[in-house]
Amino acid sequence: MTTLHEQIVQAYNNYIAEAETFEDKSVKAAAARARKALGDLGKLTKDRRKEIQDKKNAM
Repeated sequence: MTTLHEQIVQAYNNYIAEAETFEDKSVKAAAARARKALGDLGKLTKDRRKEIQDKKNAM
């Protein structure tokens, strides 16, 4: 199982790849995939923030 950190890195890399495809090659489908990657990134960052806060509070 991958950690939230690794999932965030993967979502970011997916976004970069799709955004470049959309911008450079004007592939419309890449725009939807880039937006999805950003949505996933937002959800993952919220989960990671909670994980960090919980760990800090447990110290």
